Amino acid sequence: MGIAEGRGGRRGPENVWGSAATGLMCAVASVPATTLGISSSIYKLAYVASIATKLADTFASEIGKAFGKTTFLITTLERVEPGTEGAVSLEGTLAAVLGGTLLSLYGYAVGLLDSVPAVIISIVASFLATNAESVIGATLQGKKGFKWMTNEVVNFFNTLIGAFIAISCGMILL
Repeated sequence: MGIAEGRGGRRGPENVWGSAATGLMCAVASVPATTLGISSSIYKLAYVASIATKLADTFASEIGKAFGKTTFLITTLERVEPGTEGAVSLEGTLAAVLGGTLLSLYGYAVGLLDSVPAVIISIVASFLATNAESVIGATLQGKKGFKWMTNEVVNFFNTLIGAFIAISCGMILL
């Protein structure tokens, strides 16, 4: 739909690095058997979770703006207009779960994730990171002193949080 992005939904190179840099780092780190004491399978989990996080965020933004009936600021639960940074809606939240689930299941289907618990970790990581991104948007993005916190920077932090949650949970639970 493109309604959640500026420029009529057209993407530029900054969107690529903001959305894919974390996934690229995880993919590269997964090539050797271990990197920094973390196994290749955990980096693959982080890769899938980072991309699942981005898809969850995109689904939440696009579906939330298009179909969200009531939107609330994630930090205060105050009603706000759709499109407000940090706004969430039931429809967008459910779309986020769907996006994270679809990508995580795809990661399992193509062999990047090797177990159902890994799929669940990826889904949970993508959901938590997407909500963390809403908090960042509500509290920092576009605020005085944070002009550098562009949508692309927020997207980078979003995917980084998803990957970090997946690595942490994967190391503890898998």
